[in-house]
Amino acid sequence: MLAGMAAEQTPVLVVGAGIIGLTSAVRLAEQGVPVRIVADLPPARTTSAVAGALWEPYLVEHPDQDRWGRVAYRRFVAEATDPATGVRIVSGVDAIRDPRPVPDWARAMPDFAEIDPAGLPDGFVGGWRFSTALIDMPVYLGFLTDRLAALGVPVEHAHVDDLAEAAGTAPVVVNCTGHRAGTLTGDDVVQPVRGQIVVVRNPGITEFFTGTGDSGTMTYLLPHGDRLLVGGSAEKGADRPEPDERLGREILARAVAMFPELAGAQVLGQRVGFRPYRTPIRVEHEELGGGHVIHNYGHGGAGVTLSWGSAEDVAGLVRELLSRPGAGRG
Repeated sequence: MLAGMAAEQTPVLVVGAGIIGLTSAVRLAEQGVPVRIVADLPPARTTSAVAGALWEPYLVEHPDQDRWGRVAYRRFVAEATDPATGVRIVSGVDAIRDPRPVPDWARAMPDFAEIDPAGLPDGFVGGWRFSTALIDMPVYLGFLTDRLAALGVPVEHAHVDDLAEAAGTAPVVVNCTGHRAGTLTGDDVVQPVRGQIVVVRNPGITEFFTGTGDSGTMTYLLPHGDRLLVGGSAEKGADRPEPDERLGREILARAVAMFPELAGAQVLGQRVGFRPYRTPIRVEHEELGGGHVIHNYGHGGAGVTLSWGSAEDVAGLVRELLSRPGAGRG
């Protein structure tokens, strides 16, 4: 018996309640598939809750990432019509310090235009402006949790430390455990990439900005009303869950050097999370312990960006498995 989980047979068990687990469960439930979702941590305490959450591919590699991203973007555009989702469509700039081609995904974005470097902070040689989705993650995770509840699927607390054992509790298990999947599956390819964000009182910035800092680290500004998320960092293999005060000062210093109006901005807090990085992302079916496991993890810094697209593929795999002769549906 898995700790905290009753011995009930439901066709699909989703493990993990971050953005990947929640969207996978929502997509299945929307298609009428009976599903349960269990997790060690509630959505508000996952890495997803501390994400900057700008729709933009980052720290990710998979052949299907463009398709997954388009699926997710369409969903976010639809959700942005409801303020309760925490999703907004905003405009902003990606800036570059070294000349390079504009990515195809950027050219396809609404309001795309290349920009004159004269209008950028010092040291940038070019960039492009476009509109994209910006998601207030604590709000959005609450929205998804409420969506699941409306579909009759509560998020249950349970500790899963053996996927083979979990596969004995449901015909199909969907593994959305992020960087913890490495331990659960023996996958030494996936690794945590520590990210830290500083939250400050917004001095009036309304557009997003992303650009490579002098150290090569991505610096970004993501406005959420009177709060501004200032990032960031990407430390592979780091495991410190508490904020690093020195790193926080460095993040702010990089941002102030680009945007002097941030000098003296009130620091409201800092956020730390562990992106699950894997090359490539793992979305595939595996037979395990006499049952079926569908893996959906390793999205790196693009969990939000690819969430609904990979969830759609997971739903397709689940439907195929449940359509096989002898597969149970409740």
